[in-house]
Amino acid sequence: MIYIEPQLLERVNTWLTPTFDQDTQDNIKDLIANNPKALKESFYKNLEFGTGGMRGVMGVGTNRINKYTLGKNTQGISDYMHKMFPNEKLKVAIAYDCRHNSKSLAKVVANVFSANDITVYLFEDLRTTPELSFAVKHLNCHCGIVLTASHNPPEYNGYKVYWQDGGQLVPPQDAEIITIINTIDYSDIKFTPNEELINYIGETVDDVFIEAAVKNGSFNTSKEAKDNLNIVFTSLHGTSITTIPQTLDKAGYNNVHIVEEQREPNGDFPTVKSPNPEEPEALKMAMDLAEKVNADIVIGTDPDSDRLGVAVRNLENELVILNGNQTMVLMTDFLMKQWQLKNKIKGKEFIGTTIVSTPMMEKLAKSYNVDCKIGLTGFKWIAKMIEDYPNLDFIGGGEESFGFMVGDFVRDKDAVTSTLLACEIAAQTKAEGKTLYEKLIDLYTQHGLYKERLVSLTKKGIEGAQEIKQMMIDARENPLKIVNNSKVIKIEDYQLSTSKDTISGETSKIDIPKSNVLIYYTEDGSKIALRPSGTEPKIKFYISVNNDLDRAESFMTMERHLESKIDAILKDMKLA
Repeated sequence: MIYIEPQLLERVNTWLTPTFDQDTQDNIKDLIANNPKALKESFYKNLEFGTGGMRGVMGVGTNRINKYTLGKNTQGISDYMHKMFPNEKLKVAIAYDCRHNSKSLAKVVANVFSANDITVYLFEDLRTTPELSFAVKHLNCHCGIVLTASHNPPEYNGYKVYWQDGGQLVPPQDAEIITIINTIDYSDIKFTPNEELINYIGETVDDVFIEAAVKNGSFNTSKEAKDNLNIVFTSLHGTSITTIPQTLDKAGYNNVHIVEEQREPNGDFPTVKSPNPEEPEALKMAMDLAEKVNADIVIGTDPDSDRLGVAVRNLENELVILNGNQTMVLMTDFLMKQWQLKNKIKGKEFIGTTIVSTPMMEKLAKSYNVDCKIGLTGFKWIAKMIEDYPNLDFIGGGEESFGFMVGDFVRDKDAVTSTLLACEIAAQTKAEGKTLYEKLIDLYTQHGLYKERLVSLTKKGIEGAQEIKQMMIDARENPLKIVNNSKVIKIEDYQLSTSKDTISGETSKIDIPKSNVLIYYTEDGSKIALRPSGTEPKIKFYISVNNDLDRAESFMTMERHLESKIDAILKDMKLA
């Protein structure tokens, strides 16, 4: 006889009622008989919205992605929309990526919306996340949904929710919707569609989106410079193959080599361990092709095409992958330079970034007399900045996790327009007789050399979640006083909304929404941030160090010094 905890048994028994289809009930009975541990993992909690929406393993249960958990969320959103817009004809746009079950789950979501008398614009086939964000505004929708789990493993899927501005849900809407969702019983979900309200969209929206991407991502690069740039691109089996080659072609980039083995969308991601452009292994095939064709730049995107990885040639002509901070710095500086050249900087402009990204962004902004606004991790907060400061012009912004947004026509990180922007910078820089790597070094000599590194510890399952929780408790109860022989001078606790000067003992308030993040600042200018991931079973440590760089010739020596410093910090924190 298998013992099941009473609270868990109550949840399980709910799913064995006629509200749930026979396949679901059979799968649950199989778990009860053969895999009680998996049963507990599937039901011990409800999936929650994190920094990037809701993601999880597909399967039966309250802690899994399935037609019922997504149906319940969709029903809650439908009820909320009717409450918020009582006299309006409601509209929603829906897209999905290459993941297993994305297409069928997208139809389930469309069915529930239509059953609630909401007009649906459902993409006829897989499309990128930035195009969904664009479509919400373009079609004057009240809401948008994209079915994706970004770069998570193949067994995952997910659900991102967008609002009228094309940005992801932020407070107070997210909490208000969650409150409504929690009052809904699974039997309340309206699954029977009104097919007359479901409209299939495709090329007409594609054309407008690509045109907008080219308009926002192009900056007077000569035809000769474009022809002279040798590009390798990989979609890593994801959705960007539907848009990025077409965008580059429309912008005049014809010297593009696509990694054919990774061209076909495939939810198994058969040629990579992880479809994550942050991982060097993910871009290996692209970089191998780049060596064969002597490419100047390599670009790869994640499955839903909101993030991009960029590789360029270093001082020894070797291909190296830029981290997200480096790509962001290059793109942001270029955009501000373009605005400056057009006399568009009037003191009412801003760029956006996040609390765990490089402090170099603030230095860049100051040099152009542009404001730098800093928010929590996740692009929804950068999109919210645009709404919060309507009298300011948004130039662009990014975060360390390989995401960037060019202007405000898309309100989420956008690998489509950012890919074009990267090519524009590379083409113009090459025409000047330099590489992107040398351009980056130039920026370091102007603003200081900043080096960052991310260390992620994966802790899966119930035990892992508890371990991560305890690590954050320990960090708060026993804060670091010295890191690598440098005194901690300030501690920011975003859960308590406090910033403490450890020298004077003074505490000030942080005017940013609460989040489970802890940041240490040391006397020698180092910055160490601790943050549990909102979308993966990980705790992340973000290390940032810096030093003046008086001349480009000293770059390699100083870079090695800073890398050694990061190694020492990680060793001191017992992370290496």
